[in-house]
Amino acid sequence: MKFTDFNLKKDLEKAVNAAGFVEPSPIQQQAIPIVIEGRDIVAQAQTGTGKTAAFGLPVLHNMKCDGTVEAVVVVPTRELAMQVSDELFRFGKFLNIKTATVYGGSSYSRQIKHVQSASIIVATPGRFLDLLKNKQISIKPSFVVLDEADEMMDMGFLEDIRSIFKFMPDERQTLMFSATMPEPIKKLAKTVLNNPEFITITKSEVTNTNIKQSFYVVEEYERDDALMRLFDYKDPSKSIVFCRMKRDVDRLATYLVSQGFSAKGLHGDMEQRQREEVIRAFKGNTLEVLVATDVAARGLDVSDVSHVFNYQLPFDSEPYVHRIGRTGRAGRSGVAVSIVTPSEFRSLKKIQKDVGAQMESKVIPTINDVRSKNQATLVDKLKNQEIDEKVCDFIEALKDDFDLSTIVYKLASFIGEAEKVKGKDKIGKSKKDIEFLLSRVREGGGGGNRNRSQRKRNGGRGGSGGGYRGNKSRSDSGANRSGNRNDRNRYSKK
Repeated sequence: MKFTDFNLKKDLEKAVNAAGFVEPSPIQQQAIPIVIEGRDIVAQAQTGTGKTAAFGLPVLHNMKCDGTVEAVVVVPTRELAMQVSDELFRFGKFLNIKTATVYGGSSYSRQIKHVQSASIIVATPGRFLDLLKNKQISIKPSFVVLDEADEMMDMGFLEDIRSIFKFMPDERQTLMFSATMPEPIKKLAKTVLNNPEFITITKSEVTNTNIKQSFYVVEEYERDDALMRLFDYKDPSKSIVFCRMKRDVDRLATYLVSQGFSAKGLHGDMEQRQREEVIRAFKGNTLEVLVATDVAARGLDVSDVSHVFNYQLPFDSEPYVHRIGRTGRAGRSGVAVSIVTPSEFRSLKKIQKDVGAQMESKVIPTINDVRSKNQATLVDKLKNQEIDEKVCDFIEALKDDFDLSTIVYKLASFIGEAEKVKGKDKIGKSKKDIEFLLSRVREGGGGGNRNRSQRKRNGGRGGSGGGYRGNKSRSDSGANRSGNRNDRNRYSKK
């Protein structure tokens, strides 16, 4: 199935194409036609299944775009509010749709001002209810979406949600999305939805079974060495390396260029023109490595990406699914590799649980491992290599100076010299160390809680204060130079 099969508005279809979306996920296939029909739905789907597009596209399709607030999306956290707001704005940009984010810890007056010019509000329950109770906003949306309903219940927002619906008009379409369906959520659905259609997406449908997933455990200072060794060992034809922060993208892209790779970065601080140039180069095979933040995972459609590397694990499961979904596309097989530190084990465990992923624990290859693999590859190529007459003339000329055995040894040494493996021999944790660390996490110890504190320090997606997403050009934080790998002279590429 293709997104074109939904017969969306032309401007909406244009935005979908611009985002690089081609094939809808299972939740999108089932939900979009029902929402377009005007039915209420209760969708049980894990994080990372494409829920934002599943409700966002049909809601945007049905909106009148009359300059009033027509839709409200209620989410549990500020980070998710900003993420959903960005996504909906991107889908609705050709429809002149503006989105406003409403959450606690930011200026009331600024958020109220943005709501006045918005078509869609994406809000956390507490702040949204405050604005409604104090009559600081008065809206009559035709569409109300509850996203991550079970998480809002776990955070104690259930009564706030019940109160919010007292301010919503009776004539509305209500959509509820939840990873689980505990009894309180079922009762809420009975009270706020009208004869809903029920949709359930199983865990097996979350990730592409054609993608082989694995992780390697290293110390923080070993990330660069580990990535280089994995590149040497796996020899990807085209790959994406994902980082959490923009500054990491810039630094790592520059480092890869210094190591002889053709690489560039992609993140949200780049101007649209620059981003388009990078994506065009990557699609056109003039770049072999794209280093990106999660902005690339949500819209990049390149069918021949052989490997995805998570230089750092994402904070949540949904970005992980979007990241690895950049490989294994169009019926191809793919490889997803995660570089993990012991402090990220809890995030790793949560991702495995949320998406039902089978991620194999592996040890970083040694220098001898890389050499052995390269030699095996060379032998296979030699078996299938046809003999060129010009090369025969070259060998005959060499016989004037060397015997045949010496020629063979010298040519093999020449190839080996060009294929030297850089870095220290052993990188990262051993199999025994990894098993011990994993057992500590299973028993409730170890692992640390650094991810949460890092997220707080880094401010989630960045920025402060809620606001509508207007057409805003951002300056580039530093273009990355492209490079080539001629100095590596990899025989596997010849």
